[in-house]
Amino acid sequence: MKTITVRYFAMFREHAGLSEEMLQTDAATALDVFEQTRSRHGSSEPSGHCKVAINDEMAEWTCDVNDGDIVLLFPPVAGG
Repeated sequence: MKTITVRYFAMFREHAGLSEEMLQTDAATALDVFEQTRSRHGSSEPSGHCKVAINDEMAEWTCDVNDGDIVLLFPPVAGG
């Protein structure tokens, strides 16, 4: 089990009702964290539309999450 901080932005923050939380988790990857928080807070957004950063660096969903990491979840951004 590891302790991580998850920071939420935009609609993820709205779904969670907070901007950040500390989690005790056995998540191995950023995708595992996303899936755990998505079910926990009721978001239906697929990971393929979203972005993730670990310790302030953009990351792939397959990147490992380690004890003490800060995982940032970003929803899709409309552009044009």
